[in-house]
Amino acid sequence: MADPTNHNQAGEVAPSTVDQQAPSVAEEHAPSTDSPEATDLPTANAPDPKAANPEDNPNAAKPAAASPKREKPAAAAETGEKPAAAAKTAKKEKAPSVEDKPFVEFIEQDYLPALQKAIAQQGVQDLQVSFAKQKVPITGFESAEECWQIIGSWKEKGQRQFNLYFPEEDIQGKKGFSCNEGKKPSTLESFLIDERKITLDLLVFGLVQRLDGQKWLGIN
Repeated sequence: MADPTNHNQAGEVAPSTVDQQAPSVAEEHAPSTDSPEATDLPTANAPDPKAANPEDNPNAAKPAAASPKREKPAAAAETGEKPAAAAKTAKKEKAPSVEDKPFVEFIEQDYLPALQKAIAQQGVQDLQVSFAKQKVPITGFESAEECWQIIGSWKEKGQRQFNLYFPEEDIQGKKGFSCNEGKKPSTLESFLIDERKITLDLLVFGLVQRLDGQKWLGIN
């Protein structure tokens, strides 16, 4: 006779042997929890790669080195001027011209030698030139004050003489001219009155041209 304990109550199904063995099989093939397993999650003890202090965290990113600053040239730094401005200033500094000399010094050192040479090149061999402060030798100027004059003379077809007057003692100021042949001059002319700036070359050329106009030079 069958054991009543081996029979389930009505309506219940007895479990199969496969279901009874399932828990033990799952446990047998489950991974062990005793060995560590690699994971992508950061642990509490791992240093943060973005930590600011590289001494505490060797994985911290090092700051980029600062680029070196450019230094200004020594000359520009000391003077406070840009190189272009310094070059421009040096360019403006020019040596003074002969026309900037004192009046008497300019006439004696520069004008008289240049004038004698220019007139000699026109065929005059016995030119005598002097520079003096004296009365104007023209009728009607007896009461006028003395002024600086260049007096030139030579003998060719009679006595020829010219006077160049500087009443203001300045080559840029008013100038006069007179000439005669053995007689006292009667006319005082203005000289180079239309020129804005008088130079050594212009002063020489103007007088030679005036004497040539008098037909005293060359083949005249």
